[in-house]
Amino acid sequence: MIQVSLTSNVQAPAEKVWAVVGDFNAMPSYVEAVQNSYVEGFGIGSVRELTLADGSILREKLENHSSDTMTYEYSIVDGPLPIRKYYSSVIVTETESGCEVTWEGTFSPDGVSDDEASEIVSGVYSLGLAGLKKMFCKS
Repeated sequence: MIQVSLTSNVQAPAEKVWAVVGDFNAMPSYVEAVQNSYVEGFGIGSVRELTLADGSILREKLENHSSDTMTYEYSIVDGPLPIRKYYSSVIVTETESGCEVTWEGTFSPDGVSDDEASEIVSGVYSLGLAGLKKMFCKS
């Protein structure tokens, strides 16, 4: 299994950032590569269908969600990424200057090298964290 973890500081209150990140259907608002999101069901066990920029569909299942700890976990059910056994968590932590967002995941490559799989996942996480920073950037 490969593990990728990226963390970014966001200069905004943790509660405001969590209001976006903790919404399992909000990914298009901060991840540039995600064009649309549709959630089937409600709460833990619900499945979001993400339409990516190239038109492909990625389906992810909400495994755990806690507003108290500002954390959620999800797995990939089906999609075009060359990875399998993917499990991820997103964590928002309050800091003195705002908050820290950590996005981490474990997975196995499927038809690509470990480095290629890591690069793909890191790229998605980087886009999301950059999108959050931009969304909450003080002008």
